[in-house]
Amino acid sequence: MGIVKIDGALHEEARRASTIMCRSINAQAEFWMKIGMLAEANPTLSFNQIVKMQREAAQAGGPGAMAA
Repeated sequence: MGIVKIDGALHEEARRASTIMCRSINAQAEFWMKIGMLAEANPTLSFNQIVKMQREAAQAGGPGAMAA
């Protein structure tokens, strides 16, 4: 665990999104980072496909799966 400095405007966006998605600001930032990493690693997949893949992995108890 560590501290990551981000732009104030991005922090505000994370705060707003976290309220809408009922997540903490940290959980929202972590969600965005993981989705971004997966999108870079799988450039042909859409956001919805990535979330579906992660949801299925979480239901199967797969390693590194995140709840969406």
